[in-house]
Amino acid sequence: MQSRNVTTPFGRRPMSLALLKGQMRAAEIKPGKTADKWKVFRDVCEARAVLGIQDRALAVLDALLTFYPANELSEDRGLVVFPSNDQLSVRAHGIAGTTLRRHLAALVQAGLIQRKDSANGKRYARKDDSGAIEEAFGFSLAPLLARAEELAHAAQQVAAERKRFRITKEALSICRRDVRKLISAAMEEGAAGDWGRIEEAFLELTGRIPRTPTTADIEPVLDEMQMLREEIVNRLEIQEETPKQDSNAVQNERHIQNSNTESSNELEPSSGKEQGAKSNQTSRTTSEPINAFPLGMVLKACPGIADYGPGGAVGSWRDLRSAAVVVRSMLGVSPSAYQDACDVMGPESAAVAMACILERTGHIHSAGGYLRDLTGRARRGEFTLGPMLMALLRANGEEARRVS
Repeated sequence: MQSRNVTTPFGRRPMSLALLKGQMRAAEIKPGKTADKWKVFRDVCEARAVLGIQDRALAVLDALLTFYPANELSEDRGLVVFPSNDQLSVRAHGIAGTTLRRHLAALVQAGLIQRKDSANGKRYARKDDSGAIEEAFGFSLAPLLARAEELAHAAQQVAAERKRFRITKEALSICRRDVRKLISAAMEEGAAGDWGRIEEAFLELTGRIPRTPTTADIEPVLDEMQMLREEIVNRLEIQEETPKQDSNAVQNERHIQNSNTESSNELEPSSGKEQGAKSNQTSRTTSEPINAFPLGMVLKACPGIADYGPGGAVGSWRDLRSAAVVVRSMLGVSPSAYQDACDVMGPESAAVAMACILERTGHIHSAGGYLRDLTGRARRGEFTLGPMLMALLRANGEEARRVS
């Protein structure tokens, strides 16, 4: 073990408690401890950002290590190298004298080397009669040996963080590309939805990525971008499944077969006992067939839904379905709850149900739970949309009379 004698810097260079602490730590090297100097150097290079040193300082450290004759750092061989500044400059690729001194000071400050100054500040070795080095003055590499494990751990942490950053950045790039192309495809193919607002949300997210991001900068943006991608995919999936449900509606819906097109059966669903009703209605217990209610009646009962249609208007049942998808997302109804309603009620009736929920949103604690309750009652044949629509029609009529 090295002596615990403390050496102070030569000349005007001040002594500090940090330097004292470094000397004490270097003096506590376990007997027989060795370390590959180039392995330690690679660890220092890996952890240079943590250590707060620049590339030129690494070049100076590399030059210092070349003056150590063995590959293994060991107290038995001595740990002090004593090259002149001219020799160091040559091996550090011609670095200027002032720059060399600045980076030597940075290495000392980082606790990677120590100065062991002679009385006059010169670097040299005093030898005994046999020619063996008795004492040397210059730069001690003892801190590298003492901190070998610490530096290796720091290098591993930096490498792990770099890998994490790379993976996170790649995931964000892929997610960003997906969202951009999905929005473009939806706009180009005329998919229903407020894609302008979605694109604004996308641009706001990308604008939060700094020019030189860190993992901490990217991770929250990635989380929100993934949520946005999921929302877009859910919207497009519902729209893709709607035509399939329309094509099967004739087989699954109960049809009102009445030759009198002016009858009240257009406003209320068939009970199943009226003339023309089918007897095998067990496959779907939907409360109304597709388009059982006139669209104008639905919009009169639920005027608020029109604001969420394409272009802020609802002119067809397709527009109503698109508006319902937007409202579903806005009210926090899960895609699975809405899909279940479409399966049981039919897509148009599910859209009407969402329009009714929107009108009554001030009185409903959980829109998703309410829709699931309606779906369950419809499945058991205990719910029809007619009474709900008529109640909203009456409420809106009374409100209009009060306003007038």
